[in-house]
Amino acid sequence: MTIAGKVAIAGIGQTPFGRGLEPSERELACIAIDAALKDAGVDAGEIDALCSYTMEATPDFEIVRNCGFGPLHYFSQVPHGGGAGPAAIGHAAMALATGQAKAAVVWRARKRSAAASRVWAQSAAVLEDHWKWSRPSGLLRPVDEVAVMARRYAHEYGDIAPALAEIAMALRAYACANPAAMMHGKPMDEAAYYAARMVADPLRLFDNCLETDGAVALVLLPVERARDARQKPVVIEAFAQGMIPGHQSMADFHRADALTGCGHVAAQQLWRMTGFTPADVDVAQIYDAFSPLILFSLEAYGFVPKGEAARFICDGALRPDGALPTNTAGGGLSEAYLHGLNLVTEAVRQIRGTATTQIASARLALVTGCDATPNGALLLRSDG
Repeated sequence: MTIAGKVAIAGIGQTPFGRGLEPSERELACIAIDAALKDAGVDAGEIDALCSYTMEATPDFEIVRNCGFGPLHYFSQVPHGGGAGPAAIGHAAMALATGQAKAAVVWRARKRSAAASRVWAQSAAVLEDHWKWSRPSGLLRPVDEVAVMARRYAHEYGDIAPALAEIAMALRAYACANPAAMMHGKPMDEAAYYAARMVADPLRLFDNCLETDGAVALVLLPVERARDARQKPVVIEAFAQGMIPGHQSMADFHRADALTGCGHVAAQQLWRMTGFTPADVDVAQIYDAFSPLILFSLEAYGFVPKGEAARFICDGALRPDGALPTNTAGGGLSEAYLHGLNLVTEAVRQIRGTATTQIASARLALVTGCDATPNGALLLRSDG
């Protein structure tokens, strides 16, 4: 049994994105959810399933009370931060496909602009969890850990600096066409990229995602019900999760093969669940908390052989007229960083035909979670 073709994303909603937004995380969540319900034309009382991230600050019962949902028949949360987005949607889809529930909401709300809200700002003086294997070595932030992986990749396959620059510039160009993006109206050229300060060698400032306040939400319905909703349904073709044995979150360099990670596990399962192949994908939304994650994911999901991602990127593959237009609203680097859930809403817009940089004939979209953590992936397609 698969969920292929049984469930659709019927509504999407978001708040403004920015730093220092006044509403609380709970208020931001409710604003985005209300927008998604209106987008779908679905009444709040119809929602009987909720899925979110374990990192979500607002309890599900607060969402139920404030939005007028229920009674609920299904509710779940998915761990691993940036790895959770596709999985939260996948869990909701499975609940609908099996008849456990009839209508679902998935959301993510964050107020990340306050430094104290960041996970690594809350580390204890004595480490007793898995971070004890990396923090004492001076790897204090996720960017430090991804930088080590990027250095290893460069050691194996050659200089990646031009590819990282191209990722940052390509995604900034998409954001400049997207009025909702935090980096809208802030173009960046190669000189500006290289002039930015080094944060964790080889990662410069613009290789890092934004710190964003805001929220995103989606409404899922069985396909038959979605066809009667307000918007063109975007069908969930396949869903998968992946965690590799021996994994340590963000610091995967303790394994013998540090460059074959959780993304490879999710990718293998995803392609097993569908008749589509990487060659069929029209547009990709690849998790980009840090720019090297795009290199890793391009190889994990089979778009290029190992060691070939940098060349692929430098050939312009991520651009609108490239082989694989990627993160077409600006992604986490230049639109907003909502732990990747805004990548899903952009995939929906592409398939609807309403994106700010619309890719012609976009009918099949890949969305991935964070390659450096246990993660998930979705294939979304047009209906029919």
